Amino acid sequence: MFGKRNSEDVESPLTDSINELFVSRFPVLLWVLMVFISSLTIQNLGEPRIVNSLLFSAGIVAHICLHWNSYRITKKHPWLYFLVQGLLIAICAYLMPQKGTFPVLIGLFPVLIGQSVGLYNQKRKILLTALFCMLLFFYCVLRAGSLDEIIGLSLMFVFMMIIVMAYALLFFRQVHARLRTQNFLRDLEKAHRKVEELTLANERQRMARDLHDTLAQGLAGLIMQLEAVDAFMAQGNTDRSRDIVKKAMEQARRTLADARRAIDDLRVKSGPDVDFKEAVADEVRRFIQATGIQTFLDIKVTRRLSGKMTEHSLQIISECLTNVTKHAKADKVWVTVSDANNRLFVEIRDNGTGFNTEMLGKQPGRYGILGMQERARLIGGEFHIFSGAEGTKVQMEASMLEGETV
Repeated sequence: MFGKRNSEDVESPLTDSINELFVSRFPVLLWVLMVFISSLTIQNLGEPRIVNSLLFSAGIVAHICLHWNSYRITKKHPWLYFLVQGLLIAICAYLMPQKGTFPVLIGLFPVLIGQSVGLYNQKRKILLTALFCMLLFFYCVLRAGSLDEIIGLSLMFVFMMIIVMAYALLFFRQVHARLRTQNFLRDLEKAHRKVEELTLANERQRMARDLHDTLAQGLAGLIMQLEAVDAFMAQGNTDRSRDIVKKAMEQARRTLADARRAIDDLRVKSGPDVDFKEAVADEVRRFIQATGIQTFLDIKVTRRLSGKMTEHSLQIISECLTNVTKHAKADKVWVTVSDANNRLFVEIRDNGTGFNTEMLGKQPGRYGILGMQERARLIGGEFHIFSGAEGTKVQMEASMLEGETV
C-alpha cells in the first residue's frame, strides 16, 4: 500500500515534509469546501437545523484554518495537529445527526490520513494516524447509523481511503521531487557563485604572476644594470658603461614586449606559438649577456609542448635565473631540460651561497617562488627546491601527454 521509499525519501528532513503540506493546501481546501457544501445541503434538505448548521460551519472553518496553517503547527508537534483535526471532524459529524454526517466522515478522515503520508516518512506513524481516524470513524458511524449503513459506509470508507492514499503517495512524491529539484538549483547557484569567486581569485593570482614575471623582473634587471653603469662611470670606464646601457635598452624593450604580451594573454588567454627549445636557449643567452655568469645548458626535448606548458615552464626558468642573479652570488649555473615517459623535467642548479628553505613564504614581498609553485600546479606538475652551502637546486616535473612528437 505504502510502497518502498528510497533512502533519500526516508531520510528527508521534516522541513521538506512541511513544505509538501504547504503546497498541498489548495487541493485539500477545495475538497473540504465540497464536503462542507454537500453535507450542509443533504442535512438541510432532510431535516433543517439552523443552530447545528452554524456550529457545523464554525467547526469546518476551524478545520480549514488549522489545515491552512498546518505547516506551522507541524514544525514542533505534528501529532497534535492530527489529534485536533480528528476530533474536529468527529464533532462536525456529530453536529449533522442525519444523512449529513456521512459525507463528513467519508470525505474528511481519508484526507487527514493522506496528509499523514505527506508529513511522516515512517510507516508506523502513518499507520497510527490511520488507526486513530478509523476508530473515530467507526465510533461516529455506530452512533449514527444502522447495521446495514455501517457495512456500506465502512466499505465506502475503505475504498475512499485507498483512493486518497494512492493519490497522496503520487502527489507528495511529485511535490518532493519538485522540492528536491529546487534545492538542487539553489545548490547549483551557490556552486556557480563559488566558481565565479574562484575564477576572479585565479585571475588576480595570474595577474600577480604576470606582473612579477614581466615588469618586476625586467625592472630588477634594469636596476642592476644601471648600478653597474654607475660603478663603471665612477671608475671612468665609459666604454663598458656604454655597452651596459645598450644592453639595458634592449632589456627595457624586451620588458615592454613581455608586458604587452602579458596584457594580450589576459585578454585572449592563449600564449604565442613559440619553439620551446629556442625560447629556453634565448633566455639562457640573455642571462649570460646580462650577468656574465658561466651557464651550462643541456636541453633534450623530443616532444612539442602545449602553449600552456611552454608559457609556464619558460617563466619558471626565467624566474630561477633572475633569482640566481639577485640572491645566489654564484659563478656557475646549470640548466637541464629533458623529457622521458611523457613527462617534462626541468632543473636549474647553481653553486651559490644557498638559503634557508624553511623561510619560504614567510618573507613579505617575495613572490617569485610562490609564482613558480603556482605555475607548476597549473600544469599539473611538482615543484621542489633544495638549498645548502653548495648552492641551490630547483626541480620541476610535469606531464606532457598533450604534446606532439617533434
